[in-house]
Amino acid sequence: MSEAPGSKGMNITMDAAGVYREDVYTDRKVGTIRCMTPVKTDGSIDTSRSMLFVGEAQIMTPMGALPVTFEIEGAALAEAIENYGEAAKVGIERTVKEIQEMRRQSASSIVLPGQGGGLPPGALGGGGKIQMP
Repeated sequence: MSEAPGSKGMNITMDAAGVYREDVYTDRKVGTIRCMTPVKTDGSIDTSRSMLFVGEAQIMTPMGALPVTFEIEGAALAEAIENYGEAAKVGIERTVKEIQEMRRQSASSIVLPGQGGGLPPGALGGGGKIQMP
C-alpha cells in the first residue's frame, strides 16, 4: 500500500500518558459540554490527572453558523455547567476579535500589479509593463 502524498517520514503516534475518555452533555438549547476524563491505557480512570471540560457553542454569521470552542473551569460536571455561560461569553468575544483582526489584515493588504489572483506575471498578457511592437 502506498503512502499518502506528503506523509513520508511522518511519525504519527498517540501519547499514551495523555489519553482521555470523552463524554458529551447537552441541554439541546444553548450548547454542549465535553467532559474529558483522564484514563490509563487499560481504560481505567487516571486519578493523578484532573478532568477537563470543553464547551461548544455556535454564533451566527452572514456565512452561516460558526462553531466556538472554549475551556471551562471546574472540578466536576456541576461546576462546569455553572461556569458555562461566562466561559462561553469569553470564548465568543475572543472569536469575534479574531474575526475582526482577520478582516482588518485582509482589508489592509496591498495588492501590486502582477501579484493578484494567484496568476504568474504576464499570464493574462499584461503584467503592468509597457511593450513596444
